Amino acid sequence: MVDGMVQSYGYPRATAGPAGTTSQIVSRAVAAAAANNHHSGRKSGRTSKRYSVSAFYSMAAEQDNEVEDELAQGKDLKSKISAQSKKNFVLERDVRYLDSRIALLIQNRIALSEQNEMVAHFEEHGEGDSDSYPDDRKMQLIGNLFFILQSEPRHIATLCRLVSLAEIDSLLQTVMFTLYGNQYESREEHLLLTMFQNVLAAQFETSTEFGSLLRANTPVSRMMTTYTRRGPGQAYLKSVLSEKINSLVEHKDLNLEINPLKVYEQMVAQVEHDSGHLPPDMPRSVTPEIAAANPNVQAIIQPRLKMLMEIAESFLTTIIASTDNVPYGIRWICKQIRSLTKRKSPNASEFSVCSMIGGFFFLRFINPAIVTPRAYMLMDNVPNKHPRRTLTLIAKMLQNLANRPSYAKESYMLPTNPFVENNKQRINKFLNELCEVSDFYESLEMDQYMALSKKDIVLNITLNEIYSTQSLVTQHLDTLAPKEKDHIRVLVNEIGPTVSQVSRKENKTIELPLFSRWEVPIQDLTTALMSENNITQNDILYMETKAIYVQLIRSLPHLAASHQTLDLDYIAETAATTKDPQLVRKGIKVKDMLRELEDAGIIDHRDRYKLLVEEITQELTHLGNLKEKVVQELQSLEGVYKTIIDHNTYLRSQLESYKAYLQNVRIQSGGEKATKNSVGIGVQVDGAPKKTRKAPSQQGPVKFTHGQLEKDGVISESTVPESRRANIFFSITAPLPGTFIIAMHYKGREKAILEMDLKLDDLLEKQQDNVELLDLEYVRLNVSKILNLLNKTFVTRQK
Repeated sequence: MVDGMVQSYGYPRATAGPAGTTSQIVSRAVAAAAANNHHSGRKSGRTSKRYSVSAFYSMAAEQDNEVEDELAQGKDLKSKISAQSKKNFVLERDVRYLDSRIALLIQNRIALSEQNEMVAHFEEHGEGDSDSYPDDRKMQLIGNLFFILQSEPRHIATLCRLVSLAEIDSLLQTVMFTLYGNQYESREEHLLLTMFQNVLAAQFETSTEFGSLLRANTPVSRMMTTYTRRGPGQAYLKSVLSEKINSLVEHKDLNLEINPLKVYEQMVAQVEHDSGHLPPDMPRSVTPEIAAANPNVQAIIQPRLKMLMEIAESFLTTIIASTDNVPYGIRWICKQIRSLTKRKSPNASEFSVCSMIGGFFFLRFINPAIVTPRAYMLMDNVPNKHPRRTLTLIAKMLQNLANRPSYAKESYMLPTNPFVENNKQRINKFLNELCEVSDFYESLEMDQYMALSKKDIVLNITLNEIYSTQSLVTQHLDTLAPKEKDHIRVLVNEIGPTVSQVSRKENKTIELPLFSRWEVPIQDLTTALMSENNITQNDILYMETKAIYVQLIRSLPHLAASHQTLDLDYIAETAATTKDPQLVRKGIKVKDMLRELEDAGIIDHRDRYKLLVEEITQELTHLGNLKEKVVQELQSLEGVYKTIIDHNTYLRSQLESYKAYLQNVRIQSGGEKATKNSVGIGVQVDGAPKKTRKAPSQQGPVKFTHGQLEKDGVISESTVPESRRANIFFSITAPLPGTFIIAMHYKGREKAILEMDLKLDDLLEKQQDNVELLDLEYVRLNVSKILNLLNKTFVTRQK
């Protein structure tokens, strides 16, 4: 946290020992003072130029040894989260594509040629050799091109507006997770947000449909949704929504359906189930109007409506209370939407402006996570039918609250309107508060300054990301760089023709150094910053004095405890007379610095150095909580990283299920031969491929104890008495490709208690339909977990 903010300015961590301390503090002081000076509007006078921690963490904090290890761990975790987010994004694209394909395959409605296309989505990235690796000269030119694309966001913003929906996902992968992939580094985050502002400004400028500006499915709306899925957004959703959703989902049988037609149908089904027939005055199907007028239906809905509004109220209260935890970038986008809306429509009402902000914050960020919590890593499994419907209704209510509600298509939501009316003012206040964040342009200018002086800006980028971006830039070159001498056009011409995409196996990740071909690096950074920002030697002396006093008091905490107001002379004298040589040196040095500052008229001993004391006290207050804050952030990051890793495991197991099923289909239909590298679940590979394929022999049986399957979550529920579970085991065999026999046995008995045939396509169909459990009479199995077990048992072992 602290380390990242300081290092984002291009400065290394402080080295131990007194010798290097002063010069490092000076250079960091210059950077922090410069940036903070921008923020304070370059006011004149010592009293107004206060370089406190309000804009940037102090240099003293960077040298705080107590948190050094935690800061290093945090930096490492942030890097891992950024890298893993990209992997998950790529996997989610594959799973999304295969979801629809597998559904068709289950229904036997997909051609062999499309099956071949699906196979390509199972290949690992970058595991083969590539002949299309750029040479050194091209790599340098590509590095120049990507430096311009990264540091001048207007070009990417233009591309995002020009590409089609079919092209946007691959561009977003490059932009969100590679070009600006370091999700916790201020320069990249600020450049990405600048790109967003360009895109939004153009969208507002050209849009004629004001109401649906952020709601239609466009490349821009897809881009905004993808941004919310980065690490900070995911961490916020988990901290705010996870507990609420999980406590609701625990009530699996709580039915809060309020659509009269559905309530009537459920009532009819229940009556028929209980009595075996329907009374003559209860027709099986009726119109929505008749259902809504039915007294029994009304009696069912009334208490449900009350409970639903109470739950929605609790969700809203939790979200409103989380304002300070909403990631800066998401709040900043809200701010831009408000500003652009007011510019586009100066006479727009407060409600209309807030409706636009809500169109992003709720529609693109909060509600998708409420409706599909499994996809947003807020739950381990898909919710059951009734909780899933309840979550959908809550999301509808929040959306109606954030937007101007229209009940034309869903008149059954009209009774929830009191929730909307009662909370209008609350939601408008919340949405406006989201927008109350400072801008970053001055600090971005500083970040860019630093970037020019650094030699180590590197992108971890795949070959296909390079080639697809180069292709898009070339395709839209006349818009991006209309003039002959435009830097982008010069580079594209020198790089030459675009290279076609390589296969997934050849798609290696490379390190691409970024640097500018046209700007000259700053040689004397300190001098340049001082002259640029009107910072004097006295300013540096003041900041250094403050930093040393903070270090002394942190080393000798009794000095602060024994005085209500800090006595700077006493603190310096005490440090100078201790037995610690380092403290002695600092005590003597800071006494001299105090005199220098007084001689320069910056501080005055007659008011007991009031200004300096105030700022030191502020820094100490901040640093007092630093250890706790850093540890809290570390715990939060560890939770986010674990969640992302778990989601990655889930996505991979899903791909394995699809892979096994597809290969079974292809083997059975003659579209693929069984080999050691291509094997479906339940397919025995016998030696090298032969012209005449052998009939597959039975695999198994493989045995599992009741306790083992229960521990792994495969058994979700069991009616087997506790005292007998130790004697129960299951054997699984695969007599045919994609067919399994699960037998439940009791130790010592030859014959199975029960046997059940399972088909892989039935299991996948259940998963497609969000059926969570499979009933085996005595036990109920988790569909996703049993699929995963079959993968590991009958596919992985063959590889």
